[in-house]
Amino acid sequence: MDAASSLPRSVRVGYGSGSVATGAFGTVPGLMLLPYLTDSLGIAALAAGFIVFLPKAWDVVLNPIAGRISDRTDDPRGPRRPWLLRAGLTLAVAFALLFAAPSMGSREAEAAWVLVCFLGCATAYAFFQVPYVSMPAEMTASYDERTRLMTWRVAILAFTIMLAGATAPVIRDAVGGRAGYRVMGVAMALVIVVGVVSTYRGTRHAPVGAVEAGPGTLRDQLRIVAGARDFRLLLVTFVVQALATGCMLAGVDYLAGDVLDRTGATTVLFVCFVGPALLLTPAWSAIGARIGKKQGYLLASAVLAAGALLAVVARTAPFGVVVAAVALVGVGYAGCQVFPLAMLPDAAAVDARRTGSSRVGVYTGVWTAGETLGLALGPGLFALVLAVGGYRSSTDGDVAQPDSALTAITLGFSLLPAALVVLSLVWLVRYTLGSDQVDEAPTGVAA
Repeated sequence: MDAASSLPRSVRVGYGSGSVATGAFGTVPGLMLLPYLTDSLGIAALAAGFIVFLPKAWDVVLNPIAGRISDRTDDPRGPRRPWLLRAGLTLAVAFALLFAAPSMGSREAEAAWVLVCFLGCATAYAFFQVPYVSMPAEMTASYDERTRLMTWRVAILAFTIMLAGATAPVIRDAVGGRAGYRVMGVAMALVIVVGVVSTYRGTRHAPVGAVEAGPGTLRDQLRIVAGARDFRLLLVTFVVQALATGCMLAGVDYLAGDVLDRTGATTVLFVCFVGPALLLTPAWSAIGARIGKKQGYLLASAVLAAGALLAVVARTAPFGVVVAAVALVGVGYAGCQVFPLAMLPDAAAVDARRTGSSRVGVYTGVWTAGETLGLALGPGLFALVLAVGGYRSSTDGDVAQPDSALTAITLGFSLLPAALVVLSLVWLVRYTLGSDQVDEAPTGVAA
């Protein structure tokens, strides 16, 4: 595989379209599931946080296994693509059921429905996401081409987050009540199907490598991956930042409805969050080409933290200031997606050069497990902040919240995520891989 070769645009777009599925699933439960549990099913905040967290914790265990299985898959379509279709369509069905809990006359039974369906979603998502994230390291050996590939992926991801995050509350509110959640769940399931089918078909002409999975058991592979210093530093950085964005995502609906008390504010904030990413993702790619991926990642993280910190004035500042703060978060968020996702296959490629065998599936399994853990802990941490603040759950969402709950919502959306992003830089500054080390490293696959 030629390290200087470029992929056709059709392959870049085809691969990137998988973010339609990952963006819809990554956004809607993080935005809507906690409010669904607390304000529609009447589940207490702490219990709701546990329901949101447990299936994601299961993914932490499952993702490395999914990676190992995809590494060992033998199929003429490649080791990854068959899983896109199998797991992706299963995910869509489970997602439609997630928000379709029937009225059972028991909060416990309805909570159990959500928990089981979310576990099904998490299992299917692991077998879609891990092979999907593994593909770039096998599609190109070029350090810069991976950045271009990730630019398409993040741009489509940003568009999907805006589409799903903006329309899901609108659909829910237009229909109203629990029926609104059911219709919204089916609509988002169809969006997932579009992404799954598009990326499966769009990558049919992508380079397919003959993967030679590393020898030994999964535990042996995980031990080797854990010893890869730069991968470990990058992973911790990304997980801590996923925790921060998970807090903000979980808090959007609460901030809009309880603190700002503005109709349609959830959609406005989501557009402000993702809109800059749509416009500036190519700009972040260009910045990375000029100053390097690590320096670009540091800059994007600083912008993200600054925007989150500015949002601390949400209770007293004009709405325009809150909008500007969220837009600044969106500017930083775009870079904080482009750079780590482009740096991950670099770490896998260096390992392949060093060992002579590919552990891309295991690397990405560990990576997505970490990301899943961060995104799961985010809503769970936000739910804990709600509980400490005395948030009042209900079955109709029409309950006056105490001042302590409004303060908790504001701090959980702003100060806490800003502090987490700053903390993540402790690991990022120690990352050392650059283009001089990566471009001479093969991917570990045969063209």
